[in-house]
Amino acid sequence: MGCCIVAAMAAIGPRVALVLAWLLTNVVDRAFTGRLLPFLGLLFLPWTTLAYVFAYAPVVGVQNIGWLVVLIGLLLDLSSYGGGARSRR
Repeated sequence: MGCCIVAAMAAIGPRVALVLAWLLTNVVDRAFTGRLLPFLGLLFLPWTTLAYVFAYAPVVGVQNIGWLVVLIGLLLDLSSYGGGARSRR
């Protein structure tokens, strides 16, 4: 049972953080021009979207170490999808 709670928090955590960042700050609006792409990121790739939002710099965009942060976010998203598929087998 404890494992299920940890898995649920890991799945919900980045989404909650992204929604709070979107509602309480303007970092999501600075990183993205529209609302569709961050919304799709919220649904499908929350770690990647959150990493991109916090790695984005207003004038220069995402550079060097920022792309590494985004890549780590992508790996977290892919591992969460892969781990779920593996556990169903």
